[in-house]
Amino acid sequence: MKLNQLDGLIAFWKVAEHGGFTSAAADLAVSPSALSQAIRQLEARLGVRLLNRTTRSVSLTEAGLAYLERIGPALGEVIDAGDELNVLQGRPSGTLRLNAARVSIALVLRPLLDGFLRENPHVQLELTNDEGFINIVEKGFDAGIRFGESIDRDMVAIPIGGPVTVAVVASPEYLQRVPAPHHPDDLVHHNCIRLRFAATGAIYKWEFELDGRLVDYEIGGNLIISDTTFSLDAALEGIGLAYTFVELAEPHIQAGRLQRVLTDFSPTFPGFYLYYSSRHDQPSKLKALVEYVSRHKV
Repeated sequence: MKLNQLDGLIAFWKVAEHGGFTSAAADLAVSPSALSQAIRQLEARLGVRLLNRTTRSVSLTEAGLAYLERIGPALGEVIDAGDELNVLQGRPSGTLRLNAARVSIALVLRPLLDGFLRENPHVQLELTNDEGFINIVEKGFDAGIRFGESIDRDMVAIPIGGPVTVAVVASPEYLQRVPAPHHPDDLVHHNCIRLRFAATGAIYKWEFELDGRLVDYEIGGNLIISDTTFSLDAALEGIGLAYTFVELAEPHIQAGRLQRVLTDFSPTFPGFYLYYSSRHDQPSKLKALVEYVSRHKV
């Protein structure tokens, strides 16, 4: 065995995991060119091409797939061993990658960030805002934060906040121009600020509680956004009605900048969950977050 025989293995493993150089390089905190060079050197040393590269995609060759199947579990064991040593030393470490919608960050994660990072100074948190519903394992995330109803059943999910109640709000100026709705059916006469999911292209249907059941409403309006928290900003500008949560709207309501409507029809949802794959052992950095969330529920 030569000293450099293991060089490039992590680079190859990460590119295979992410399906490309850009996200793999970000995960390893190196440049894509440095990552590519490391894999080329590995291929030269092995005497076989491991990756098919085009300008738009990266895929494994037959040899690359066979090689990954052999080295993947072993590399996982090596990394887990390092995590276990950190745990023994009382020091969770590494990059913890989280995927969450902006509204969940604002409501339940932001109040926890400072304390968690102070308690775990060797953990580097990488937070991605994503309004869609993605496969966090395929995209290389350690965990995500979403509503419980949108989480796959094969995931482990723990509550990260209490129930949240919908608030439909508008500015006083808007409600002077257009009479306030008294029933969800009245929304056909209003300019509603709509949300489009980037991943699917679907427009979110507003949910209301009628006679003890949830009813979806396809609403109309001349502003479509992809950021769940921007609806409040638009409502403050007098553009139309925003569908948000009481916790986010309350400061503006108390200050008289927004008024709440359709209160009797606004549902309460169980809230957000921190979720992660049940198919792998938890690394120390994720264990630290799960334990912290359990102790400091918002």
